[in-house]
Amino acid sequence: MDRNKILKGYIFVIISAVIFGCNALMVTSIYAQGINAISLVFMRSCLSAPILGLLALWKNKSLRIPAAAVPRIGLMGIVGCCATPLLLFSSYRYMESGIATVFHFIYPAVVVVGEILFLKYKVKIGNIISVVLCVLGIAMFFDPSGKLNFVGSTLALVSGITYTIYVLLLSNFRFPSVSGFLLSFYISMVSCIVMLCVCLASGTLTLPASAIGWVSCFLFAIVVNIGAFVLFQEGTLIVGGAQASILSTLEPIVSMIVGVFVFGEAVSIRIVFGAALVILASVLIALTGMKNSK
Repeated sequence: MDRNKILKGYIFVIISAVIFGCNALMVTSIYAQGINAISLVFMRSCLSAPILGLLALWKNKSLRIPAAAVPRIGLMGIVGCCATPLLLFSSYRYMESGIATVFHFIYPAVVVVGEILFLKYKVKIGNIISVVLCVLGIAMFFDPSGKLNFVGSTLALVSGITYTIYVLLLSNFRFPSVSGFLLSFYISMVSCIVMLCVCLASGTLTLPASAIGWVSCFLFAIVVNIGAFVLFQEGTLIVGGAQASILSTLEPIVSMIVGVFVFGEAVSIRIVFGAALVILASVLIALTGMKNSK
């Protein structure tokens, strides 16, 4: 593959990681406007879908997609744009955002395991070591005194598993005619429909009560769904699922920095060490992948 194209893929994923790392800052400010997690996920997709549709139409001149791609796009929308953000955003209500993001970042190791088990990739010693480091790092966040919230931890961990499914589906998406904007448009449409049904069925639909609330939700939808989400998809299609998931380890670093300097969250040496192990595991996977690609 062209070296410049690979570099572009890396840059796309890194920028998306920085944006996603600021998720907690944006989400918390929207929560202050009275919006709940379910409504926020719905509005994120609903507000961004029309713009994504126009961008896809401008680039592709058509919104047609292969019939064979529909089931996979539907599943990607449900696990990647519905379940994952809903679980992760909900965890912010129970635990510090920086720690929640690190829990979410079990997914690079799970991606490697998934590629070995389901996609029949070869077992590599570097990847096995990375998985062990990642598990040890996560273990450092469990406080025997019970200070760590069980509900928040579970939500964040499960969000990492659902995101793993999305990354594996995305990295093996073999439909060249479906551009990033077109893929994001249909994923957003799936999320919009599913989350609207969930909101109505549960009676939890909450719309912004002020102009500031609407502006906040709109900007969040633009920055995340049209910025970070599209960049991550494009980058993953170029460099692969494992590589993209590792490059995304910049996200918990940004999230922890935001948590400390914006929200005044406390970070102990044990938590820093655990985060370092997770990030080290991710970097090791990236280095292994780059060595194999050479």
